[in-house]
Amino acid sequence: MKYHHLGIPTTEERPGEVFLEEFGMSVVGFENSAYGVEWLRFEPDSPLPELVKTVAHVAFVVDDVEKAIEGKEVLIEPNSPSPGVMVAFIVENGAPIEFLSFESESHLLNKTMDGSGGHNEE
Repeated sequence: MKYHHLGIPTTEERPGEVFLEEFGMSVVGFENSAYGVEWLRFEPDSPLPELVKTVAHVAFVVDDVEKAIEGKEVLIEPNSPSPGVMVAFIVENGAPIEFLSFESESHLLNKTMDGSGGHNEE
């Protein structure tokens, strides 16, 4: 498991937002941040769980999302928000945790953060 990003809910519009209609949310991706911060702004009718809409989440890259959520309290079932990416959310001590897996290393696009605050090229 490797740190990927920190997702922070906001009500503030930010430059570069991308609207994801299926999820009723706008996102400024972690790729725009040197430290992997992702900003999430939700529409009032967003179908996502309240916990995701109100509490920051940390995201980790895993080899197998299904295996990572085994035996955990699943908040959002595994799904593919974009081609080549699988995600799921669990609840850990009252906080949402996201797991991501990528079809190939090229999908990662050098966006996983290493411990030094720089982008990892794995």
